[in-house]
Amino acid sequence: MTVTLPGLEDDTEQRIEWGNDVVRVAIAHGPHTAPRLVALWHVDEGRPDLTGLRRSALPVLEVAVLGDGRSGTSGKRHVDGAAAQRMRLVGTEEEAAEGPEGGPVRRLLLHLDDAESGLRATVHYELADTIPVLRTWAELSADRELVLDHVTTGVVSGLGHAARWETELAVWEAANPWSGEFRWRRSTLAERGLYDVGMVRFGQVGSKNRISLTSTGAWSTSEHLPMGLVEDTRTGRLLAWQVETSGAWHTELGDRYDDVYLAAMGPTAHEHQWADRLAPGSSFLSVPVSLAVVPGAAAGVEATLDAMGAALTAHRRRTRRPHPDHDTLPVVYNDFLNTLMSDPTTDRELPLIEAAADLGAEYYVIDAGWYDDENGGWWDSVGQWEPSTTRFPDGGLGGLIDRIRDHGMRPGLWLEPEVVGVRSPVAHTLPEEAFFQRHGHRVAEWGRYQLDLRHPAAREHLDSVVDRLISTFGLAYLKLDHNVDIGPGTDAGTGEAPGTGLLEHGRAFLDWAGAVMDRHPGLVIEACAAGGSRTDAATGSVFPVQSVTDQQDYRATPPIAAAAPLALPPEQAGVWACVDGTMDREQLAFSLVTALLGRVHLTGRVDTLDADQRTVVREALAAYRAVRSAVGRSMPVWPLGLPGWRDPWIVQGARDGDHLYLAVWRRGASDDGAPDTLRVPLPGRAADEAVEVLYPRWGGESVVVADDGQALELKLPGLTSARLLRVRVAS
Repeated sequence: MTVTLPGLEDDTEQRIEWGNDVVRVAIAHGPHTAPRLVALWHVDEGRPDLTGLRRSALPVLEVAVLGDGRSGTSGKRHVDGAAAQRMRLVGTEEEAAEGPEGGPVRRLLLHLDDAESGLRATVHYELADTIPVLRTWAELSADRELVLDHVTTGVVSGLGHAARWETELAVWEAANPWSGEFRWRRSTLAERGLYDVGMVRFGQVGSKNRISLTSTGAWSTSEHLPMGLVEDTRTGRLLAWQVETSGAWHTELGDRYDDVYLAAMGPTAHEHQWADRLAPGSSFLSVPVSLAVVPGAAAGVEATLDAMGAALTAHRRRTRRPHPDHDTLPVVYNDFLNTLMSDPTTDRELPLIEAAADLGAEYYVIDAGWYDDENGGWWDSVGQWEPSTTRFPDGGLGGLIDRIRDHGMRPGLWLEPEVVGVRSPVAHTLPEEAFFQRHGHRVAEWGRYQLDLRHPAAREHLDSVVDRLISTFGLAYLKLDHNVDIGPGTDAGTGEAPGTGLLEHGRAFLDWAGAVMDRHPGLVIEACAAGGSRTDAATGSVFPVQSVTDQQDYRATPPIAAAAPLALPPEQAGVWACVDGTMDREQLAFSLVTALLGRVHLTGRVDTLDADQRTVVREALAAYRAVRSAVGRSMPVWPLGLPGWRDPWIVQGARDGDHLYLAVWRRGASDDGAPDTLRVPLPGRAADEAVEVLYPRWGGESVVVADDGQALELKLPGLTSARLLRVRVAS
């Protein structure tokens, strides 16, 4: 596995080349240099010429120690840590294992040591056969007390080698606004402010500038997704990164020795008030980062993006916790959106229960408010999670849940477990250490305290709540929400760095949720945080379904639903399908099609639908039941590229073998100038003439195969209309 690296000045330096059938890495190391990731490539690109990459190659572990800092340069960038440069490779191991959902996994372990500081680390590289995604993390320890400022193994350089990288490299990043999630944009590095200032020829490292994305607090995706893409416009090659945490994270692109590096990581001292205190006998596990690489496709950037979507989807499926919900994809009715809006009563629920069952819902979830005895004043009093004594007369909440079961549906409840209202009795019965604290004060936000799930009393409280609700009401579904962002974290009353408290709480919360599902096999838990504010990979690896938005306008939801599969597997993306009696049949179909290639979260005043409208909804759910097994196997495709927020036409695709499912939406105003006919390219595929309209099937549309199967031409009947199609294709 270790051979001499040709073309290096120091003939004692060695190379490790390792990988699987689709992706490879080359690591240089020696007695006088830290082990460095020289190259990461897809085998279809061919092995790169490693000569010339040595100077810009960064250590496999980027780490800075307090009191030590950086070496050779200074600034805000999280590279060139002195401790990272002193690390030496002292051993390697290879392991074979099985992933959480089965399938062979191989790992390369690099054991590193810094003799000067006493810092030790094991860097883990992990690959699964056929998937071009490298997952990496490190475990660090020390033989003396040390404080870490930042640490990551998610570092790759050489991205701009031999390129005019200002204009020939582009970065794709996703803003993630509340109710407008997954807003991707593409910019050259120069457009984002990174320039070649020419100082390397004067002996300098680079510009000291960077393109950075940072998320603070407990909403991991409230402003940006913790992922992105770097595109080499010369070849079309895409490199993706994904930071796998449910809390704070940081990513940066910077120039270094006439090249470009990427560093993706969890919390840092500079951005997040994070630090980790290592002492003999303790250790720290860094936030995992995954790096995916796909070569440019001859059919263009859309085909390359599809390949990247397939790679990331396969990776997320293989690294998640197994759950039967991934295969069954049941239809959920939830009473919140544009319906009861956290104000349930027996009289309001009963007609919804009857209608949801009649339409074909399989789960019925009572959202927020079921615990409210204050007529809407519950926001700052939650924490006990006891059913209201006034909202559900004649049998209480239990009697209402029995009605759900009597109608053939499985019951669920909404819960916000991490918070306790400032007026709740729980705020005074749990110890101070069970809550987030900073500088001797309990942290409050919008009338709520935040539990610290590391503390046994906090965990025991939530265990007792959840176990009581499940055993009392026979719940099959929990929707766990989180509607406050508590800031940098907690010092736990001990003076620890707040960012450390936040990271450890986030890990403890995911561990708690997994333990709940272990105790209650088959229980479905939906992750939600102010809509799509926690659609990160760490959360998705535990929860079988995730809420992607709180958007209330059904006409604004398609660009969210269509872009979601680049961030999470389609079978885990809970999408609202809101319907009521004021909508005509095309409007109903438009809203319903939005969820048919993901997870159907039916909502709205279904009790106001007349007989014809109910038929429209039933037919949609029947179509979903016919395709949902394919959705759970499918890979996402975007024939028009990722959707823009105001695009008049949007297309989302799902490829399952030789079947391509397409959800197509037309939206806009009569005076917006948008064409009434859409041409849908099928890059790298050829469609036969058998295009099926799966839903709705009342006609009015036109679908024609064009260009010998290389495209479809569509015309939809109105300005607010949508169709679900199935096309047989050959690659």
